[in-house]
Amino acid sequence: MSKIKGVFPVLITPMLEDGAIDWDGFRKNIEHFIEEGVAGIAINGSTGEFVSLTKEERFKAVEIAVDQVNGRIPLVVGTAAETTADAVEYTQQAEKTGADAALLINSYYAHPKEHEIYEHFKTVAESVQFPIMIYNNPFTSGVDISTETILKVGRDVANITHIKESSGDITKARDIARQGVGDIEVFCGSEDLALESFLVGAVGWISPAGNIVPGLVTELYEHVKSGELNKAWGLYDRLLPLCNYLEESGKYVQLSKRAMELKGLAGGPCRKPRLGLTEEEDAKLIELMGSLDVVKQ
Repeated sequence: MSKIKGVFPVLITPMLEDGAIDWDGFRKNIEHFIEEGVAGIAINGSTGEFVSLTKEERFKAVEIAVDQVNGRIPLVVGTAAETTADAVEYTQQAEKTGADAALLINSYYAHPKEHEIYEHFKTVAESVQFPIMIYNNPFTSGVDISTETILKVGRDVANITHIKESSGDITKARDIARQGVGDIEVFCGSEDLALESFLVGAVGWISPAGNIVPGLVTELYEHVKSGELNKAWGLYDRLLPLCNYLEESGKYVQLSKRAMELKGLAGGPCRKPRLGLTEEEDAKLIELMGSLDVVKQ
C-alpha cells in the first residue's frame, strides 16, 4: 500500500471541438502533472468523463497513460462499469497494460444492496493481482456504502487496499481510517474535506482541484505530513473557495477542462449532455484561479 499515498489529480480527458479525444494533449497534460511533482495521477474517473467514453477509448487512454508515465509515478485507472463482468474486463485490461491500481465504484444505476456491493467489489478484485481502491460516492451512485461493508471487504480481500471516501461524512472517513488499519487506507474524495480527512487518518486525496493547482494541493499534503499544521491551515484557507466551487457547482468536469485551457494546457469541450460554462461561471473560475496566482485576472 505504501506507494499509493499523497494527492492524485484526477485528470480530464481533453477533447477537440469535434468531440474526438485530443490524445496529444492528453500526453502533454500527463507530462505537466509529473513535472509539477504530484504523487500520482488518476484517469478514466468521473472528471475524465468515463461514462461518455467508448470501451475502445477507455482502453486507449490506459495504454497512452502507461506509456507516458513510464513508471515515474503511480497511475490509478478508473474501471467502473454498471455490470460486474464489464468492471472485471476494464480492471483486467488496466492491470495487463501496466497501471498501478484500479479505482472501482459500485453499480451506479442499479442501486445495489450491501451484500451485492460486497460481491461486486470482491469479484472484480479477485480477478486481478494489483491494488484496488474502492469508491463510496452516494451522490453519483445513489448508495452510501456502510462502514461495516467497507471494512469487511477490505479485511476479506487482500488486494482491496484503499477506499476513496466521498460521502461528505468525516466521521465515516475517521472510522474507516481508525478501524481499518492494516486492511484498508482512506483517500479523501471530497474537495471541501481534504485537510479534515488528513487529520483523521486519510493517506491521500484524489482531487479535481489537482487539475487546477497541482503544486498547491501537493504542498498541502506535504505540510500535513511534516506536522506543519499552521502552514497547512493557511494554505487550505486559500484553497477552500476553489474546492467549494468545484463541489457546489455540479460542473467540476467543465471547470477542470476550462481551467486547463486557461493554463495553456489541453482541455476542450465536454461530451453532451454536459454543456459548457456560463459567462458568470467562467468569470468566477478566473477570479478563483487569479486569487491562487494560477492565471492573471
